[in-house]
Amino acid sequence: MTLIAATGAKPDAYTRVDTAEAATKTEGPVIMPLVLADAARAVLPDLRFGLSVPNSASIEEIAPHLDAADLIAVEFPAFSDGRGLSLAKRLRRADFKGTLRASGPLIADQFAEALACGFDEIELPETMANRQPVQQWMAAKDSVTRHYQTGYGEERSILQKRLAARRA
Repeated sequence: MTLIAATGAKPDAYTRVDTAEAATKTEGPVIMPLVLADAARAVLPDLRFGLSVPNSASIEEIAPHLDAADLIAVEFPAFSDGRGLSLAKRLRRADFKGTLRASGPLIADQFAEALACGFDEIELPETMANRQPVQQWMAAKDSVTRHYQTGYGEERSILQKRLAARRA
């Protein structure tokens, strides 16, 4: 896996685990599936962890762990499935302050949108990273500077600029 942040490639401090038992045997922070969070936290209450959540998860499912999780990795099954972008916005609105990671086969053209929705980093499968190296992601990051949608900041909204011009 390749991890890309707004500043470029970075090392991953987290280890993915599939069982609560594996979490107890792993040194350092772990990323575990949402369904394991309660069991792992019961065994290791001081565990530094991240959650792996499907892009179809609801805020209600994730909410009990928002204060304890350092990282939430939203799993994208395909680059064409944008539900994870909406989930990222909802997580930030729910006041999640930790690291938000988009994980899956995203493409560089989605980088600016992912950052605008609240993601801090993208975790790519090696096949995708080989097709679009980090340099392409860095170039794509600054390619989108305006949005029609609101919620990305007034200075970036085409709609808000048009409404202001009508009022003037």
